Amino acid sequence: MEHAPIRRVVTGCDSTGRGRVVDDRGVEPITSELMPGCAAYRLWGRDERPVLPDDGAPRPATAWYPPPDGSRFMVNTIPPGELVPPPDLDTAAATAQIERQMPGAMAAMDPDVPGMHTTDSIDYVMVVAGEITLELDDGVRTVLRAGDVVVQHGTRHAWRNHGTEPCTIVGVAVGADRTRPA
Repeated sequence: MEHAPIRRVVTGCDSTGRGRVVDDRGVEPITSELMPGCAAYRLWGRDERPVLPDDGAPRPATAWYPPPDGSRFMVNTIPPGELVPPPDLDTAAATAQIERQMPGAMAAMDPDVPGMHTTDSIDYVMVVAGEITLELDDGVRTVLRAGDVVVQHGTRHAWRNHGTEPCTIVGVAVGADRTRPA
C-alpha cells in the first residue's frame, strides 16, 4: 500500500507581528514492516507550552509522545486485519528503525498484547475515513466511524481495524502528568 505525503502549512508572525506562511511542504509517512500497511505522520510537535506571538519555527519535540505541557499532531492510517510482519523480517533491525523514526513509541507498547499501549497524554482523536475499533484494557470495544471523535484520558488502549478498508485517524496529544502507574 502506497502512502502519499500530507501537505502541512505552518504560519507564524514576523518581527512586526504580521502573520505569514513560514513553511509549506509535504510530510512523508513513517512506515515499517513491523506494522505492514500502517502509516504514521508526525505533522507538528513541541515539548513546552506555546507563547504567542510565535514565529512558526519548529520547536524541540524529541520523543514520539509529548511530555507534560508538550503536544503532538499526528495522522495515522491503519489497514484492515491483523498486522502480521513478514516471517523473514529482521525484528531487531526493524525495531531499531522504529525507535529512530518514532523515539519512545515502542516503550509505550504492552509487550504482551500487540498494539495495546498507554501514553501520558490527553488525546483528541477524529476518525476521518474508514472504521476503527477502540479497545480498552477492560475488554470494552467501541466501533468508531468517519466523523466520530474520542477524547482519550491516558488509558491503556489499542486501535483495531476489523473493517474492510483502511482507516485514517487524526489526533492531537497533549502531554499530562501521571500521578499513579497506568
